[in-house]
Amino acid sequence: MSISLSSLILCPIWISMAQIQQGGPDEKEKTTALKDLLSRIDLDELMKKDEPPLDFPDTLEGFEYAFNEKGQLRHIKTGEPFVFNYREDLHRWNQKRYEALGEIITKYVYELLEKDCNLKKISIPVDASESEPKSFIFMSEDALTNPQKLMVLIHGSGVVRAGQWARRLIINEDLDSGTQIPFIKRAMDEGYGVIVLNPNENYIEVEKPKIHVQSSSDSSDEPAEKRERKDKVSKETKKRRDFYEKYRNPQREKEMMQLYIRDNGSPEEHAIYVWDHFIAQSAAENVFFVAHSYGGLAFVELMIQREADVKSKVTAVALTDSVHNVWHQEAGKTIREWMRENCCNWVSSSEPLDTSVESMLPDCPRVSAGTDRHELTSWKSFPSIFKFFAEASEAKSSSLKPALARRSHRIKHEELPEEKLCIKKSMKY
Repeated sequence: MSISLSSLILCPIWISMAQIQQGGPDEKEKTTALKDLLSRIDLDELMKKDEPPLDFPDTLEGFEYAFNEKGQLRHIKTGEPFVFNYREDLHRWNQKRYEALGEIITKYVYELLEKDCNLKKISIPVDASESEPKSFIFMSEDALTNPQKLMVLIHGSGVVRAGQWARRLIINEDLDSGTQIPFIKRAMDEGYGVIVLNPNENYIEVEKPKIHVQSSSDSSDEPAEKRERKDKVSKETKKRRDFYEKYRNPQREKEMMQLYIRDNGSPEEHAIYVWDHFIAQSAAENVFFVAHSYGGLAFVELMIQREADVKSKVTAVALTDSVHNVWHQEAGKTIREWMRENCCNWVSSSEPLDTSVESMLPDCPRVSAGTDRHELTSWKSFPSIFKFFAEASEAKSSSLKPALARRSHRIKHEELPEEKLCIKKSMKY
């Protein structure tokens, strides 16, 4: 079907080219224009003409999916997992459908954070006017007043939003592995206040206004004949472009522009803003961070910008497959030393959970998350992270330095060289 359609579209062009090859200079100009058109036509894009409308449901029920009691996304009628290739040979349409479902998932997780976890949605900037772009974070009722413990969660980059580790896991695995909800619930059960950051919500999108350009003939001092010739060329160029666009993108989406959120235009800015306006103002004696992927980079940048404050307030940091780089980010020696004592990075690895993983960077110890899948590292290291925080809190209260796991492939503790020990003998995973 798609081959015959492209032939029907392109054959008239080829025939026209053959017919005008024998003409004069004007005909040769047309030939050049047609050749230019052919060189720019992308047949894959051309086939978008066969796509069904990019019109998708805006609810899970509309998609005929729901989460079961295990937190798995299943088809309401068949009970089957989500199917990406809903329509064969229409990858772009399937991808758009997946993205539309993803936006619904994001709103669904927001609802769970408020209704299931009892978190409050807090608008930022805190002093935003009614008309300016805004973002938001989520906090427990006691986030700023809890005198003991506060846990801060930072996800990675991409399409994920507050409360998520990985959209792919939510859709294809379950809510436990793909969201931060298990961390939030356990933290609250253990007496932590909680703040959930939203570092990828950096701007809002609005439709780009159409700009009407005044014809050059209205204000130009050029001779009338020259103006007419230029206008004719301009009209022909627009006609060719419109002809091409008609087939290149028959379901052309609206042109959008981005309006950035003040002081929150990047994950790094967002982390610093939330620190200044919330975390630094909290009553908690012990602040703990869990930062995944790019969230780790955002935390390191926070340390660089607010080193003294972070050192005085943060007890321990759990990174999961963090993409930070202390060299590229130009983290100073004192920061690197602090990270070696107070941070641990659970990285993707085929080794068993908590097995030491060597690193070329002189920052924090790296241990296996027990999975070689990047997006699963937070969920797989979940129990170890809470043990790590408990040990760090106990060490601080006992006036001892926080300790980290640096075991080499499960060898016995007493076999490790003294300078490589970074976990108390009482700490076992």
